[in-house]
Amino acid sequence: MNRDQGSVDFQPEAASVPRTAEVVVIGGGVNGASTAFQLAKRGVRNVVLLERRQLGAGATGKSGALVRAHYANTWESHLTLESLRIFRAWEDEVGPGSPGFEPIGFVQVVAPEDEAHLRANVAAQQAIGIETSVVSVTELREIEPLMRTDDLSYAAFEPSSGFADPNATLYGFAAAAAARGVTICTETEATAIRVEGDRVAGVETSAGRIATRTVVLAAGSWADRLLLPLGLDFGLTPVRTQVSIFRWPPSVDPRRRHRVVIDATQHSWFRPEGAVSTLIGAERSVAGIDPDGLREGLDHESIAVGRAALAARFPAFAAATMRGGWAGTFMRSPDGHPIIDQTPSVSGLFCMAGDSGTSFKTAPAIGVCLAEWIVDGAPRLVDLTPFRSTRFAEGRPWIDEHAYGDDRTLTVSR
Repeated sequence: MNRDQGSVDFQPEAASVPRTAEVVVIGGGVNGASTAFQLAKRGVRNVVLLERRQLGAGATGKSGALVRAHYANTWESHLTLESLRIFRAWEDEVGPGSPGFEPIGFVQVVAPEDEAHLRANVAAQQAIGIETSVVSVTELREIEPLMRTDDLSYAAFEPSSGFADPNATLYGFAAAAAARGVTICTETEATAIRVEGDRVAGVETSAGRIATRTVVLAAGSWADRLLLPLGLDFGLTPVRTQVSIFRWPPSVDPRRRHRVVIDATQHSWFRPEGAVSTLIGAERSVAGIDPDGLREGLDHESIAVGRAALAARFPAFAAATMRGGWAGTFMRSPDGHPIIDQTPSVSGLFCMAGDSGTSFKTAPAIGVCLAEWIVDGAPRLVDLTPFRSTRFAEGRPWIDEHAYGDDRTLTVSR
């Protein structure tokens, strides 16, 4: 398959907004498009996807798009495992285009004092069928010759994981959804969710009202603008984060692409970008920003942070040339984990919110789960109980037993 996103024969037009819909999906990112496609695939007619600007204008278009199953919990790992099946069998599972998935291998680096956590997490992942293992520093030098290992003891390695093209993935889902009859309305802002009694009754948009009894809210950093008027405060916080790109120095062999890495010791992640560059996220995120006022350019200070984190693990990059970068925004939940739920107080309202920038890789499976929930009455692919919105009101925030420090402060979209 051609991995060029330009091969997707899909150009969203300025579709007129229907007056009625069976389901309205709010948010033109990868989770919204995946859900709209899966609904149509299951025979739901008259699905409308709303995007306030263009497809991918939010977190998806700026995502690092790592596709790895290593988490400090099995629920998100399970979502990635099911998503990997879709990434790998895209032509059969989705159809149009390609996600540009590159299974070049993934390495999770942790400090020696976190070895017990690493082993516990890998064992749990192996138990649900993930291809992963704990590797020694000797093995790690064979797996990734660029990597400095003198400060490590063990790491985790997923040989079949890697990264994808976030926009190509999104456009593929959108094209597949449109081919099955989904109406995609770009430049159309959802301004309010209307409720009658305790049930969804419609969605107000910048182009008029849509009557519907089912809404999927996947609006990223703009979700609170629609949730708070309904009395739904999940403690979500919009966050600004940055990534930078460095050209490979002459000492790095351009014929070999290095592995994807998350380095918990440097609070960073990185992966190849194009033929001869590396994309890295390393700066601590800034919370409480206005997503409409997002500065999309890279701050000067973040360049040195990114280069230092990259060189700390790949010493050859100490004098690498900076080639660009960008800033994006995502929505963080109070415990750093996604909310995927049918809200108990508003019947017909389904939410995918507060993912803290980690839901690109899980979006294919999340779309399946939400479509199953709407069509069949319950998600069957993966148990979504841990993702419930009520966990905060219950006083039971989701805390991973084997986390590597406070993961919520990392630069994410990974």
